[in-house]
Amino acid sequence: MGELVRKRVRVEGIVQGVGFRPFVYSLATGLGLAGHVGNDVHGVFVEVEGPASDIRRFLDRLREQAPPLAVVARISVADVAAVAETGFRVVDSDSTGSRAALVSSDSATCADCLGEITDPDDRRSAYPFTNCTNCGPRFTIVRDVPYDRPNTTMAGFALCSRCEAEYRDPVNRRFHAQPVCCPDCGPQLRLTDSGGVALRGEPLAEAVASLARGEVLAVKGLGGYHLAVDATNSDAAATLRKRKHREDKPFAVMVASVEQARSLCAIDDAEQAALTSRRRPIVLLDRLPGAPVAPSVAPGNHRLGLMLPYTPLHHLLLRRFPRPIVLTSGNVSDEPIAYLDDDALARLGGIADAFLTHDRPIHIRTDDSVVRVVGGRTMPIRRSRGHVPEPVTLPWPFPQPVLACGAELKNTFAVAKDEHVFVSHHIGDLENYETLRSFTGGIEHFRRLFDVEPRVVAHDLHPEYLSTKYAAELDGTELIGVQHHHAHIASCLADNGESGPVLGVAFDGTGYGSDGSIWGGEFLVAGLTGFRRQGHLEPVPLPGGTTAIKQPWRTAVAYLAESGNLSPDLDVLQRNANWAEVAALSRWDRHAPPTSSAGRLFDAVAAILGVRDLINYEGQAAIELEQLADTAEAGEYPVSISGGPVLRVRGADLVRSVVADLRAATPLPVIAARFHNGLAAAVVDVCGRLRDSTGIGTVALSGGVFQNVLLLQRVTMLLDRNGFRTLLHSQVPSNDGGISLGQAAVAGALCRARR
Repeated sequence: MGELVRKRVRVEGIVQGVGFRPFVYSLATGLGLAGHVGNDVHGVFVEVEGPASDIRRFLDRLREQAPPLAVVARISVADVAAVAETGFRVVDSDSTGSRAALVSSDSATCADCLGEITDPDDRRSAYPFTNCTNCGPRFTIVRDVPYDRPNTTMAGFALCSRCEAEYRDPVNRRFHAQPVCCPDCGPQLRLTDSGGVALRGEPLAEAVASLARGEVLAVKGLGGYHLAVDATNSDAAATLRKRKHREDKPFAVMVASVEQARSLCAIDDAEQAALTSRRRPIVLLDRLPGAPVAPSVAPGNHRLGLMLPYTPLHHLLLRRFPRPIVLTSGNVSDEPIAYLDDDALARLGGIADAFLTHDRPIHIRTDDSVVRVVGGRTMPIRRSRGHVPEPVTLPWPFPQPVLACGAELKNTFAVAKDEHVFVSHHIGDLENYETLRSFTGGIEHFRRLFDVEPRVVAHDLHPEYLSTKYAAELDGTELIGVQHHHAHIASCLADNGESGPVLGVAFDGTGYGSDGSIWGGEFLVAGLTGFRRQGHLEPVPLPGGTTAIKQPWRTAVAYLAESGNLSPDLDVLQRNANWAEVAALSRWDRHAPPTSSAGRLFDAVAAILGVRDLINYEGQAAIELEQLADTAEAGEYPVSISGGPVLRVRGADLVRSVVADLRAATPLPVIAARFHNGLAAAVVDVCGRLRDSTGIGTVALSGGVFQNVLLLQRVTMLLDRNGFRTLLHSQVPSNDGGISLGQAAVAGALCRARR
């Protein structure tokens, strides 16, 4: 045996609540090493003693063989004096000091736990709250750090002797699994009516019977309540839609297995990997013809948002119910998801016929995440459960702690310190008291959880955003306003760990421009510390202001006037008799503010083609226009680009060509495709001109319009052909859900530049 050496090891990253201490214990004892391991506010601390060769093996395996939910960000090692210790111990957690430990996201039920709940001889057979260190609730039950049971919502459930033995056994996969429980000591399922009165019978069996009768069932999940119905029952889906006041926006569907998913949608390997990942997001997939799903589940939509079960309760429910179920957020449209039991009964009692609930409290509400796979790459549309609060790690540290307040729509906020940006769960649109309360409460929770006392607060420039007003009311902080589209591009840069400069293409619906006008079709030369507006779509009037956003035909009138095609024989004008009044309104900036919005251009074309005159949810017209397009069509409409040094892209040229083809009886799918192709070609044309003038050959694409996969694919293909390097999103959405990351990255860069 060689000379004894002793090492002090610090492991940082997502290493609490993921079985890291039992992993270290097993690794050390397997190598015959002595020492100890424990949790503290920074992560995991280890002291290990033994022969130098065994210590080296221990350190090599520490990162290479980490538990499945662990994310090891940094391992630091220091020499300490050997003490000839015997044995290896797990020591008590240390909660003193400034908090730096990372918190794991909630994770889908692992194979071992699924095997237990489906084994009739296991003591956890059919138990809907089964979990271990490799799966189960994390973020949604954490009240504080370090991540120990007293700091979670499981604190009120005293462990029985058998669970206690598992919890204390270092070789058991439930060793220090904080939510560990069983039927004897853990949360219990119950079924109530819409008034909260307990119903007779076994809760799960009666819940299945409720679904089979076509009723609406409220189900308490990891991060809040969902509303469920039989997805094959047209009447049930229509009833849910009516009660929830959700006219057209598609519902998510949960299926029992990948095989059942394949009976509904076309699924490639990358999409299957997203569906089955531990994060279990909703994955947007192409619907198969004749898929047995009620039309009212996703009216007029060629895609379905599918997800697999991610809790034992979901697995047990779908094992007894043979068909796919709608599983949509438990709220009335535009409200945040309900997560407190009394609030859920009050808000959902008029929607749900029955409540399948339980007594494990949820500490923080969290919606399901939504992704789409494009070219084998998973791109987030809503980043929430399964991802949050895992940080986006940047190559540069923040000199001062930062709070980024995000945007008004699809809001997320972010707190940042050291090299980490903790982007929040999806908050939603800040347009009512409940959502605003979720926003402010979430910020307080994140500040406490990650011990962030912000010195700098970043916000949007729009003075009427509630997030901007919140920032202005904070005392003792430096405020940094970040232009909306600069934040989009900065978000894409941070998502890729880069600082620029790049050619940034930011296409979205609306954003407050630095000149006070409404931007949305922007070409920027941008880095993290600043930007120059080098091009944009030529502004057109927005008749009625925000009214035109909900009534795309109004924007169509403005574009038809700009293109010289305001002719009464067009169907869009015949459908909307007061078009002449709207056209007259367009001449007054006070009632028709000019906008360069790319989103509004899509709205106009959608209305002209008869796709949609009015929308019931954000982006509906553009989504349906994309789905209309014939992806095999290679033709494109020409677009003129003028001006300098700031280029102007004439979107009205596209509208003129759309009208000409419409009059020539060209099939609508061909027209829609040529519009997409023409806009994509114009984007690359502008980027080519800017590369010539700036020498910059990297393009960052951001903004909600780039969730249009057809446009995104056309643009990236043309950029690649023309020798550009393209940056896309992969960690946060390209829509306003990624704005807070961009704001934080800008604020951090400006603080570094001042040092």
